[in-house]
Amino acid sequence: MSDMPLAEHDLSALVEEWLDWDQAAALIGVTPAKVRTMVREHQLAAAVPGDGRKQGIPALFLDGAEPVKGLPGLLTTLHDNGYDDRECIAWIFLDADLPGRPIDALRENRGSEVKRRAQALGF
Repeated sequence: MSDMPLAEHDLSALVEEWLDWDQAAALIGVTPAKVRTMVREHQLAAAVPGDGRKQGIPALFLDGAEPVKGLPGLLTTLHDNGYDDRECIAWIFLDADLPGRPIDALRENRGSEVKRRAQALGF
């Protein structure tokens, strides 16, 4: 990973596809208000990807009609370590020498190592 603080990463460069509240709600089959609740409860994370853009959720955070397996636990761990949503998204989409990005490991059901690395951030 780079030495740049996570909050300073350009999320629009890290994350290819973003979903607005309505798009995420339609995919999950809930209301936009429920999506906001899911973000508040750390089941999903949202951020403004860049200047002039609206807050969104990375599309890769969803697997069909639900969050990717392991994502809610990972987000809770990162938040417990003091990360905000923007920093969580940056960490999840940066190459953490897993090999590959943590989001790819989660989507390939290899989340154990990702969670161990996130837990180690607190020490």
